[in-house]
Amino acid sequence: MKRRVFSGARPTGRQHLGNFLGAIQNYVNLQDEYDCVYCIVDVHALTSLEDTGGLQKNINEMVLDWLAAGLDPRKSILFVQSHIPEVMELHTLLSMITPLGWLLRVPTFKEKARLQPENINYGLVGYPVLMTADIVLYKGEFIPVGEDQLPHIELAREIARRFNNLFGYTFPEPEAKLTLFPLILGLDGKEKMSKQVGNDIDISLSDKETTERVMTAVTDPARRYRNDPGHPEICNIYRLQQYFNPFGLDNIGEQCRTAKIGCVDCKMLLAQEINSTLKPFRERRAALAEKPGYLVDVLADGAQRARAIAKETLKEVKQKMGLL
Repeated sequence: MKRRVFSGARPTGRQHLGNFLGAIQNYVNLQDEYDCVYCIVDVHALTSLEDTGGLQKNINEMVLDWLAAGLDPRKSILFVQSHIPEVMELHTLLSMITPLGWLLRVPTFKEKARLQPENINYGLVGYPVLMTADIVLYKGEFIPVGEDQLPHIELAREIARRFNNLFGYTFPEPEAKLTLFPLILGLDGKEKMSKQVGNDIDISLSDKETTERVMTAVTDPARRYRNDPGHPEICNIYRLQQYFNPFGLDNIGEQCRTAKIGCVDCKMLLAQEINSTLKPFRERRAALAEKPGYLVDVLADGAQRARAIAKETLKEVKQKMGLL
């Protein structure tokens, strides 16, 4: 029997290159080796989202990108978090055994509180408990994450361990499965690629739009003129070349150092390689967008399959806690 992978992502709409390189490709690759459960965590989004008018559109855009990138609903369970009411009930039950001190020490809570001082809500504090409920409800064993999420996974392990100690073994302690790709910096070359920061490139853009976005990128700050030797080791465009033009990387680096190509040339080359790499994805996405009923069916089937697991887990939890 395959071991189970669980992962959830907030519905941020169309996915960008950072999502594609850092998470989505990994999701797709895991499908053949593991029993994969992938969730769009719309309730989590409410902790920082005050205007929910675009939430459903964001969910649909994300599903389109995931499917076009290769997530196969015949191999994986793909669903929306709020379609499974059991997760909210398990969240409540786990909150009864989770010390407040555990939650207040999580680094991401402090960061979120700093970013939204006027909206430090209960859900923000309890975010890791709901995340734990997401994972253990499906008895997820491996969680594909970046290093920045390790504190959340460790807390999920502590909560699962505490429940097991109090009520008997119920949940496997989830293990982080670090993604293969490092942090993807945005077009500013300074911060993680992010829609919120505005330094991203959506993978569903047209060729022309992609080229325009790449041309705005910050390159080698020490190179002022076309004939100046470049320093590819400090240039984010060169870093992105390793994902889209790996076989030409050494040649690009040498040409940059000897000023045989300029920053504009390097950006144009990167844009061409991005567009070439994403062409099949964009064609599949356009075809899927013409079939909105298919997306509805995929999410409904995923919710049905996920809920079958969730009901069994919640029944076991309630029995062990003396509620049944």
